[in-house]
Amino acid sequence: MSDACGCGSTEPREQGAEEEEREPQRLWQVSELRFAAAAGVFLLAALIAGLAGAPETAVIAMNAVALAVGAWTFVPGTLKRLAKGKIGVGTLMTIAAVGAVILGEVAEAAMLAFLYSISEGLEEYALVRTRRGLRALLSLVPTQATVLRDGAQHVVEVADLRVGDVLLVRPGERVATDGMIRSGRTSMDVSALTGESMPVEADAGDAVYAGSINGVGAIEVEATATAADNSLAKIVAIVEAEQARKGAAQRLADRIAKPLVPGIMILAAVIAVVGSLADDPRTWVERALVVLVAASPCALAISVPVTVVAAIGAASRLGVLVKGGAALEALGRIRAIALDKTGTLTRNTPAVVDVATAGEATRERVLAVAAALEARSEHPLARAILAASTGHQDATDVEAVTGAGLTGTVDGRPARLGRPGWIEAAPLADQVTAMQEAGATAVLIEHDGTLIGAIAVRDDLRPEAAEVVARLHAGGYTVAMLTGDNARTAHALAAAAGIEQVHADLRPQDKSAIVADMRRARPTAMVGDGVNDAPALAVADAGIAMGAIGTDVAIETADVALMGEDLRHLPQALAHARRSRAIMLQNVGLSLALIGVLIPLAAFGVLGLAAVVAVHELAEIVVIGNGVRAGRAKPLPPAQQVSPALAPATAEA
Repeated sequence: MSDACGCGSTEPREQGAEEEEREPQRLWQVSELRFAAAAGVFLLAALIAGLAGAPETAVIAMNAVALAVGAWTFVPGTLKRLAKGKIGVGTLMTIAAVGAVILGEVAEAAMLAFLYSISEGLEEYALVRTRRGLRALLSLVPTQATVLRDGAQHVVEVADLRVGDVLLVRPGERVATDGMIRSGRTSMDVSALTGESMPVEADAGDAVYAGSINGVGAIEVEATATAADNSLAKIVAIVEAEQARKGAAQRLADRIAKPLVPGIMILAAVIAVVGSLADDPRTWVERALVVLVAASPCALAISVPVTVVAAIGAASRLGVLVKGGAALEALGRIRAIALDKTGTLTRNTPAVVDVATAGEATRERVLAVAAALEARSEHPLARAILAASTGHQDATDVEAVTGAGLTGTVDGRPARLGRPGWIEAAPLADQVTAMQEAGATAVLIEHDGTLIGAIAVRDDLRPEAAEVVARLHAGGYTVAMLTGDNARTAHALAAAAGIEQVHADLRPQDKSAIVADMRRARPTAMVGDGVNDAPALAVADAGIAMGAIGTDVAIETADVALMGEDLRHLPQALAHARRSRAIMLQNVGLSLALIGVLIPLAAFGVLGLAAVVAVHELAEIVVIGNGVRAGRAKPLPPAQQVSPALAPATAEA
């Protein structure tokens, strides 16, 4: 907690096991609340003693003890920061308490310290509680793992794992680090990582990630990352690096709090001096001290940070990585969504669905020439064509033509593969048009200067895509689809998903330009895979990466990352951020209104010290409680089956 909020140190908290052990797990374990409870006991004893007619010195002594115990939670830290030239709310509270004692109001000073220490304790507990959501990822990794070495099983510390180690993961065990399944078949529970409720089937050759739970069968996993470099470690490192980033509302609170403290001190001095010249100095000095307390911006300073921490923690439990307060604030302002096609609206698992031949060429020859050119390509289209081909020889002299296709030499003769327009479609123009209107990407193949065929590749639409788009429209968002595919294929997909605004035949720089245009009309988010969409993600008010677990570029480029593959997390994340931003603004407004009301009431003597303190600390409790509401979020229900009649999607060309 910070002096800016009157609640402890502004120094960054150290991360790690030692800190977690020191943090309170229960309300009664918060040290500030223990001090407050002790101070309350002495205050109550003083009240009872006074009513019972005890000597005044005994009553004052008990109040003094209550003051000393309550003030211990903030006075020492305040004095240390004063020695460094730092002035904050704790300074106001210390001056007010000292002034009250000088004026003989020991009981009121003790009440101030008592209520203030309660607010400190409640804030500390709220922050600790919400920080646990961010740290939950760290607890997903086991401390030990079973490694197969020299034909025997060895239990080793996770920190000692090396890339290439083979891990034995039994049913029910968590995977210790990222890896690739070498043998075995199972289903992986990744709900804690991605928020997806359904287990994911995994077989030999599939990637698995640290923290996922092995389901039904024992598997052998070859480690592809160390414990310090796996997906969870990267996510936690990025979150920590982004903690310094603050949203606009958070910066507003900081900007108001910093000049407010010295400004109020000057105002109090003016009230004391001017009032003393016209009336009883004691009365106006006391009012000046009450103004110092009334103007305390503690509620303002803590309102946004508590909300941000609570909201980010809740988002992480939903499988949404939000990289700091700035990202949360930006996401809450979004009113337009630009969706990439491949891997976002589609499954990113394209398959060959049709082959048209020209002249005397056979289906097998068309696929063989295409596969020869695509043999070393990592494009989704290449994987689909290679999977459909029964055999081929790699082409030589293969070169990529940006935005068009590939050229090379197959069987000693020149060959080309690419989009219609770059390769003339006649005499297959009608077949190519039919492929595109059916929602497939058409690829033409030319060998020895002659068109030999066309291949239709289709990527299925995500079953939840139409539901998600409908929810976005219902939420008042403008939705557009951006794709490098041809216009016919793009419109077929968009119609199936319920999207009216379609931008096709785009290169990466074209996508970023369109997003920039959308931003001029309303705050815009770009949703993509974080690789070829990187320019658009960077230009958008909020870049959202899809499927961030295991995708370095997606995590590093985007402001927000959906760690799973369920697109329904998108409207859920947007709704969560919008609600969290509304809570931030509520807290800032309430805090400023409180200061504006209390200062004149205190200056004109309507409220005394005890009343001001009580109202102010009650408001702190209110904004903390309101901020914690941002930590409430419900996980997605299991995905519903969507009718396959929703038209197919396509692969990016």
